[in-house]
Amino acid sequence: MTAVFARTAFHDALKNLSDRQLLRELAYVGGRWVAGRDGTCLEVSDPASGAALAFVASLDAAQTSEAIDAAQQAFRSWHNMLPQARAAILRKWHDLMLEAREDLALLMTLEQGKPLAESRGEIDYAASFIEWYAEEGKRLNAESVTSHLAGAEMIVRREALGVVGIVTPWNFPSAMITR
Repeated sequence: MTAVFARTAFHDALKNLSDRQLLRELAYVGGRWVAGRDGTCLEVSDPASGAALAFVASLDAAQTSEAIDAAQQAFRSWHNMLPQARAAILRKWHDLMLEAREDLALLMTLEQGKPLAESRGEIDYAASFIEWYAEEGKRLNAESVTSHLAGAEMIVRREALGVVGIVTPWNFPSAMITR
């Protein structure tokens, strides 16, 4: 559904958010929050009631290309960071996610209908992936593998490949994006 940002009231349950800024309706591109061209947006509705929760930016093809270019530029900086610096950023993300657990779980429940207890569990599960990657990123990124050829040595290196596009499943949106 395409609409223009013109909502007058929030879904009642959103009043329970401790940090209203966790609900973002704009797209984050190149270090700034942007709307779709001409305010184009998509409605996000509560599956339990059908009530509108939010209207999120719908980027056109040109804006999507800009987002990909910005992500590729950011990746170059990320790739050149020391592993310890990347780990510190991931650890901070982990900590912030757990601090916002209740709000994130509420948003997930409202958006997809998962029971609140299961949403809390998924937030914990998603944060555990971030924590794991923060720790693994500091470890040696190569390993020796036994070759099938006599006298040959094989080494497997793990490297970030770059920007990817993903679609998260409806039933585990947070955990699968962090995984």
